[in-house]
Order: sequence, then structure tokens, then C-alpha cells
Amino acid sequence: MNNHITNFWRSLKFLFTLKQGKNSQANHIFKAIENSTAKRSPLENLYWDRLKFQTALNDKDREINSLTEHLRKAVYKLDELELKIDFDEPVIRRLDDYVLTPEPKFIEFVTKSFQLIEKDENLWQCTGINERIFDDFESSLAEYIQTEIKRIPEKKRKLELEKANRDIEWLKRGADPDYGFSLTPHVYFMKYFLNNVYCNYLAWYFVYKSGLLPTKMNILDIAAGPGTVAYGLALFLQSSSGFLLNPPMHISYYSLEKQAQFQYRSLQFWRQYIEQQRMPTNLYFRFDTTDIFTYNEQSKILPRGFFDFIVISHCLFAEQAEKKKSFEVYRKIFQESLSSDGYVMLIVQINKIFNIYNMQRKEDAVQEKKLVEKFVEELGLKLEWYKYVTSTGIREYHKDFLKYANEKLPPQKYISPLKRQYLGLNHNSNYGLDDYIILCKK
Repeated sequence: MNNHITNFWRSLKFLFTLKQGKNSQANHIFKAIENSTAKRSPLENLYWDRLKFQTALNDKDREINSLTEHLRKAVYKLDELELKIDFDEPVIRRLDDYVLTPEPKFIEFVTKSFQLIEKDENLWQCTGINERIFDDFESSLAEYIQTEIKRIPEKKRKLELEKANRDIEWLKRGADPDYGFSLTPHVYFMKYFLNNVYCNYLAWYFVYKSGLLPTKMNILDIAAGPGTVAYGLALFLQSSSGFLLNPPMHISYYSLEKQAQFQYRSLQFWRQYIEQQRMPTNLYFRFDTTDIFTYNEQSKILPRGFFDFIVISHCLFAEQAEKKKSFEVYRKIFQESLSSDGYVMLIVQINKIFNIYNMQRKEDAVQEKKLVEKFVEELGLKLEWYKYVTSTGIREYHKDFLKYANEKLPPQKYISPLKRQYLGLNHNSNYGLDDYIILCKK
């Protein structure tokens, strides 16, 4: 009996230590768990998988560095011999210089599927979707959520759902939720995940259309949540099958996120859905459970000059004090960890960016551009381009958006029943957008 109690408290301590981002202490506790005869919990199994993956990744990095050095020496010898080969296209090209060439037929396909209309230089309307990709994705997500929620006893389930839902409702009031409840990821999956993945799909599409999407890239996702950046990219690449004949993608994705349970659920669903696809995205995860507000105080740092893309998606803090502190951290990370020719992609919901500057939305493209430029400048960045992507095609509020959505926008046919069942929603949900996609350099 004493062993069972000891094992229980050790596992509980391990969980709380992870949630607090104390990775060194968590490693120490995990070693104690491994040295005991206790059976690992699902979270401990995931942590074990993470340790094995990190070891394999380190081995692979060493192998890549070795091969790179051999290649450098070989190219140097070729230069010494002044070997010249005259073809129409270069025979050898560095993999990290290779970008996907925009394919007109694929661009036309995405434009028609998503019913994209360019209203002006920076305003885009989107009222469609790739049904084949998103229907399959959404149905799998609904199945995953239903299975996970039903694991919880019914009486406890209702209370936990109510607490998580009340917490996330703060987003609608312009405040920041705590995100700390056991069913927070599940409620987030139902309420916001699909729209954010939908938006990230289009963000990567615009990067691709600009001729800036490499076949090999390192991505840092700050305040990553459940990985909408990675999912959006994976679905975008999945939809390009049949249009693009390019070398296989190699993506290293680094998730910087305070909530370990968001990362856990993200990887759990990724394994269930993305990795089971006929041509799964070649994406390698690394999870760093860190509170960005304490990032400057920590001894560990991110790799310097390493990331080709640093993305902040839907993480702009409402409180001025938190906004100021987060911007300090963001600027430090951009300056230290973005590669010299890398990009920062910011995805911000329109109300967030107007609210932090105490301004009202209106049909004023000049005001909008000045606001975006000010926002980018505060982050120590230089604006490359931005798109305001909206379902309505206007910058102001739509007077009867719910009616408009039901008539014009793609339905969330598999998630809507779950919202009715678990969140008390009395109407169907639709895919919708009102976000800025902003591309910058340092």
C-alpha cells in the first residue's frame, strides 16, 4: 500500500513540476519513477517518448553536421579543380536554399476552393474551404474529442467542462484566460482550434504564393498552444499533393508553450490523424514547456540564428503590463534566434490589435496600414507585407454576422454537435476569419 501511495504522489509531483516548466526537476523525478517498479502513466509514457525523440534528434543533428562538413569539403575541392558544367539549371543546389516555386494551377485551386477575393492591396475575403481536406480533419478531431471526454465520469465531466468553458470565455471579453483546467484543451479544440488552423493554412499559402516557402525549414512557434501553426502547414502541404512535384519537405517544429497539457493533446491528436495519412508531413516536434514571461530569467536559451520562421499565432496579451513584458521577450527572441534571412509571421485577430491601441475598427486602409506598421515597429521588426483576411470582405463589424455565416460560410458539421452537447451552444458553427497575417524581417 505504501508503494502505491508513494508512486501516486511522485506521479502527481511530476505532473505539477512539468506544468510549472521546471524541466530539470521533472527529469530528476522521472528518473526516480523509472527506477521504481511503478507502471508509467500516459503522461509519463509521452515524456519517455519525448526523451527518446530528443536523443534521436541530437544524433541526427550530429550526423547532418558531419555530412554538411563532408559536402563543404567536396564542393571546395570542385572549386579548386575549377570544374564547370554548363546546363540550363544548376546541377547542385543547397537544400536550405530551395524554395517551392509557386505553381499557377495550385494557386488557382486554392483561390477557387477558399473563394478568395482580393478586395484591395491588403484586404482579402475568404468564404470557402477545401472540403476534402478539412472535412476529414474535422471529423477525426470530433472523434478524438468525443473519445477523450467520455473517458471522464459523467458527473465530473460536466463540472470540468463548465470550468474550462468559463475560463476560455474570457477571450470574448478581451481578457486572457488561465488555460489551467484539465479539459481546457478539449474546450479549445471545440471552440477555436478549427478556425485557427483554417487561418494558419491560409497564412502558409500566402507565404508559398510569395515564393518564400522552403523545403527545409526550422520553425519556432511562440505560445504555441495545441500547435495550430503546425497543423495549418500540414494541411496546406497535404492539399498540394498532385500539384507540386518537389523534394520531400523536412520541417523541424519547436513548440514554446507554458501549458504542458496543450502540447500533450497536440501530439496525441497529431499521431492519431496526421501520421496516419498516406503521405504524412515530414515534421519533427520538439516541445519546450516554458512560460514566456520568465524566459529572460532562465539560464537556458533558444538556438542562436537557427530558425527560418518564428511564428506568433493568436497570442497578443490584452493587459498592457503583460503586453509590454511579452514584447520585450519577443524582441529578444527575434534578435537572437531568427536566422539572418529568416522571417517572423504574426497572426493577430483584428479586435486584439485595435484594442491594444484603443482604436475603433473602420473602413480606413490608411489608418490600418499605419497601425500595422506601428505594431511591427514595436516588436523591433520591418514589415514585408500583411493581409487582412476576413469572411465578410469588410473591415468594420458585420451587423448580423450569425445570419451571414449560416448563409455564406462553410459549416463545422462535425464539431457543431459536440458544442451543442457539451457547451450548450444553441446554433451551428461555421468556419470564419477576421485576422491579420503579417510577414516581417528583423
